[in-house]
Formats: sequence, structure tokens, C-alpha cells
Amino acid sequence: MLVQQFLEKSAERFPEKNALICGYQKLTYAEIEEKANRIANALIFSGFRRGDRAILHIGNTTEAVLCIFGILKAGGVFTVLHPSTPLEKVAFILEETEAKAFFAGSKPGDIPRFSFEKYRPSILIQVPSQTSPNFELQGWIKFHELLGFDSGRPDILCIDLDLATIIYTSGSTGEPKGVMSDHSNVDFATDSIISYLQNTPDDIVINFLPLSFDYGLYQLLMTFKFGGTLVLEKSFAFPTNILEKIQREKVSGFPGVPTVYATLLQMDLSPYDLTSIRYMTNTAAALQVSQIQQILQKFPWVRFYSMYGLTETKRTLYLPPEQLSLRPRSVGIPIPGTEVWIVDEHGNRLPPGEVGELVVRGRHVMRGYWKDPQATSERFRPGIYPNEHVCFTGDLFTCDEEGYYYFVARKDDVIKSGGEKVAPLEIERVISQIPGVVEVAAIGVPDPILGQAIEVYLVSQNPHLTSKEVLQYCVQHLENFKVPKEVHFVPDLPKTNSGKINKRALRGEIPA
Repeated sequence: MLVQQFLEKSAERFPEKNALICGYQKLTYAEIEEKANRIANALIFSGFRRGDRAILHIGNTTEAVLCIFGILKAGGVFTVLHPSTPLEKVAFILEETEAKAFFAGSKPGDIPRFSFEKYRPSILIQVPSQTSPNFELQGWIKFHELLGFDSGRPDILCIDLDLATIIYTSGSTGEPKGVMSDHSNVDFATDSIISYLQNTPDDIVINFLPLSFDYGLYQLLMTFKFGGTLVLEKSFAFPTNILEKIQREKVSGFPGVPTVYATLLQMDLSPYDLTSIRYMTNTAAALQVSQIQQILQKFPWVRFYSMYGLTETKRTLYLPPEQLSLRPRSVGIPIPGTEVWIVDEHGNRLPPGEVGELVVRGRHVMRGYWKDPQATSERFRPGIYPNEHVCFTGDLFTCDEEGYYYFVARKDDVIKSGGEKVAPLEIERVISQIPGVVEVAAIGVPDPILGQAIEVYLVSQNPHLTSKEVLQYCVQHLENFKVPKEVHFVPDLPKTNSGKINKRALRGEIPA
């Protein structure tokens, strides 16, 4: 199935059903189908052709949803960039993808002020902002003008091997890499996830994660595929507003990340009726066992899914909720229709209990990195059969005898201190057990004697907790070489746009 058909088929089944709730706007499947068709026809009229790329530099808005499906209906490939993406990176991606169309917000701060010296898309669309009036931009098309075109569904020939989206991820090096997903990749991944989450058209899913983040984007794609309703929010910056929206719209699906759950666990939830929530999911980073226990105490009726994935495979592992109390540190088993295994540095498969790199095989393994054959060959390597490729994740895992997988560390995050390899997650799990600790991050910093010294940054609700107490606790619960050299108390930890703790910022590699 083509990704635009997620919308088209749901519009045929549920034309008058609310598909999208965004702010004060509510759009039915029929309305979104009609507007997306108009955008597609406007793009085609402007010279947009099958396989052309379109960049969206806008946030979680109704217009973003309409444009995504309009681009797909025109046979194109879309990339969503977070509104805060630096202009230099936007310019780089425009040039690298040779984007034919560029959609940008109309707030002065949202419109790139570069002069397109290196590369200028031929179609420039000014998307309105709800927080500031429109203003004139020479050479740009206003978004509302696209909606004046014909509402008939374009007759564009595409197959499921055509690219649907390029999702840019910085990875550990900070260099932007475009992960290519064809329609079949997205179709398979959505089907697999929908099957284990047991989604039905009755589900109402809230999404405050950015559409530029694959976890956020797939909330839209999956919901439109199973014919549910998506409640789209700009962010989780105002948690009380989110909780009120959950109560008002009777949300049943709640996708979160550790930073979101850390915030929820600090809040008094008693004023809100959240009993409509059927399931919660977590990915991006592992939750601490203590956090999982607290979540289950606050939401005892909810089915909670710990998950693991990376942009290059979308989703890889999930833990069935009934296993959560038995294996709270596990991120589960392969998603339906896929397989994984663990290898050593030479590519040899490892038995249960050994630590090595996770390898993923399945239809969800993406096509590679856009215009980066070297990085593609390093990550996507020959598989079991001729001309097949599997994904070497760059993540260290171990597996138990029953086939449940446990995340150990990013290969790039392993701290090499005094000749020993230390997984930051182990230190973080220990410190998270200290009463009052809300968030914690362990990193390695250059040291002339040890090679790398371990430093810890933590957020605490206990104003009386001291560095000495944290170190004493570590001495009692960790081997000597894993005890941090320094402990830093901070009001909050730097985050990426997707809500992950930004360890590169903590290490001073990039601005916080």
C-alpha cells in the first residue's frame, strides 16, 4: 500500500469522522482528503513531479498534515524539519536533496533569511502561522492559494518501492544524514506496530512529539491507516493543557519519551480524569525501573509498552505489557514480521548473556542514507541472502535465554575509563534509585590519566541531596571503576527536539 492510501482508504470508510483535532480545528477524513488533493494538484501545476523532494520547515500544525499528504499524492518525497532547525542545516538539506518545493512558516523567525545562494527550490510556499499575521514575501506562494486548485484525486503512478520520506537524523557525529524510507518500509512498519498495539478505529491518539521525529510522524501515519482520530499538539511544554485535552477528547493512546514521563511523575494528576487512556508507549531512551514502577502505580489500568527503535528501522523491539513486571529492564522481542540477533566485533553471532551489537532484519529496514554511500555501507550490510541488507544498529545489547533483549549502551556512548568499558546506563540506573532524583545522565570526559573520567549530571527534587551522598551511594552499588569522578546538580538537562537527553551538549561538543 502507498502511504497516501492510508488517508484515502480511511476517507472512503469514515468520510465524516474527525480525523484530526489540532488546537480549535477539527477536520474530517473527507475534508483532509479534499484539501490534500488540492495541494497535490497545485504542486503538479507548478512543475512538481514524481520523485521530487519537498521540505517542510514547520511545526505540528494542520497545514503540516495537509502538506505531507499533498506531497505524497503528487508522487513526491517529504521531509519534515523541526521549526527550530538551524538555518544552516535547512540550507544544507535543501541543497543535498535538491528539493523542488519548500514549505516554511510565516512568522519572521520561521522564514529562513538566507539568500538561497547555493540552491533555491523552484516552488516556495509560505505557510500561515496562528500566532502572527501573514506578510508579503516576494516570490513565495501563499498556502491558501494552493487550496484554490481542483479537489480531484491526482492520477499519479507510483509503486511501493518509490521513496515516501527522507527523515534527517544527526546521529552521534552531529552530521545530518537523510534516512530514506520507501512506501513499503512505512507500510510494513505501521502494520506491525498497529498489530501489537491492537489499534482500532475507536482509538484516539494524542501526539505532542514533533512530526520531524519519526516517533511523532508515525503517530499520524498509523492513526490515519487504522482510521482513528489524531489529537495533534505543538509540544509538551504545557503539560496541564495536554492532560486537559486528554480528558476532554477521551484520548486512548499516549506515546511518550522519558522526559515526558519524568514530568508526569512529578505532577499531581488527581484533578484529571485520564481513565480513557488504553495504552502508553515509550521509546527514544530507556526508562529507569523506578520510573516504570511509578507509572504503573499512577496508571494501573493502562497497557504500557517499553519499546526500542532507531530511525533506520523505525521500530525494532517491543515488550508485551504482561512481561513488564517480570522483565522491567527489557525492551522486548522483535516486532511482528522481523528478526534480530547480536554479533561481536567480527560479525559472529553471540549466545544469550553476551554483549554485542544488535543487527536487524526485516521489511522495515530503510533504504539507506540519501547521497551518502559510505555511511550506508557501514550501517546497512549484506544479509543472509544475496542482495539483501540488514541494519547494524550501533547499539550494544544482550539477550536472555527466553529471547528478550536488553539495551546496554550506544557504542559511541561507552565510556572507556582506566582501561575498562563502562555503560552509562548502568550508572544512571543506580543513581535513579536515590530518592528525589528525577533525571540523570552519565558521560565520559577527557582525563590525562584515565583516558575518560565519568561525570554525572542530575536533576533532583531533594534540595538537601549532596554530591558526597550521591558518590557514597555509587560506592555502595557500583564497582570502583564505575564510580563517577564528579557529580553536577542542574535545574534541567539539555534535550534534543525529540525529547532525548542531549549528551553531546553535556560534553560541550555542541551548544546546549
